[in-house]
Amino acid sequence: MFALESGSGTPVVLLHGFGLDHRSLLPLEPTFERSGGWRRIYLDLPGATGSPAGSVSSSQEVADAVVEEVLARVGDEPFAVLGSSFGGMIARHVAHELRSRVLGLATLAGVFIAQHDRRTVPPRTVLRQDPAVEPLLGAALDQYREVAVVESPDDARAFAQYLLPGLDGADQTALDRITKNYSLDHEPEDKHPDPFVRPTQHITARQDDVVGHSDAWNRIDHYPRASFASLDAAGHNVLFEQPDLCSALVLDWLARIRQGD
Repeated sequence: MFALESGSGTPVVLLHGFGLDHRSLLPLEPTFERSGGWRRIYLDLPGATGSPAGSVSSSQEVADAVVEEVLARVGDEPFAVLGSSFGGMIARHVAHELRSRVLGLATLAGVFIAQHDRRTVPPRTVLRQDPAVEPLLGAALDQYREVAVVESPDDARAFAQYLLPGLDGADQTALDRITKNYSLDHEPEDKHPDPFVRPTQHITARQDDVVGHSDAWNRIDHYPRASFASLDAAGHNVLFEQPDLCSALVLDWLARIRQGD
């Protein structure tokens, strides 16, 4: 499994969304630099640009492969894990399966209900369209506008730099296989019902019509050390539409891990 590593210190594993690759989480690099002392391990999940899918054909197989990869890369070290969207579902699995070694868990617009028709999501809402994004994106404009809630040139440039390469490089045949078996065998919180007591951060977006926000909040009692945030003026790409708030919340999560209480 391909990984981009940067920095040194305590390992933190970062897991991207479905159909993307590790580059979608690179906007968090300045946040980790500001916090200091973190060895970032950005994985390409099976089927992403740098990681051939092989025979992987389900989310559960992706999750199992990530657990093996994490163990191989961090050895006996305690570590933290952060996942975005689909990567949030995988991060929850990793955090619960390796609970005794996990320092903290964070999700960004994380998948909490795998089946799309069971999710509680708001209606599709676009708060601002900006014609200035059109010449910046060209043929990728429709892909951008599938999820954009607050359009801006900065957001469009970030989409082109961090999201579009993963979309273009994904193994669509493998993703189609995984989509047919998108649910984990068991929800992590149900398989491991004891409360998860390490510092946790769940960041959701009020206009996220892909995974919504309330399904994450329904797990609030399972995470007594969690901060839950629902950010306005953001959709599924909350990291790009509310970068400063996301950075502040991740910084707080990292500080709470450092405090060790």
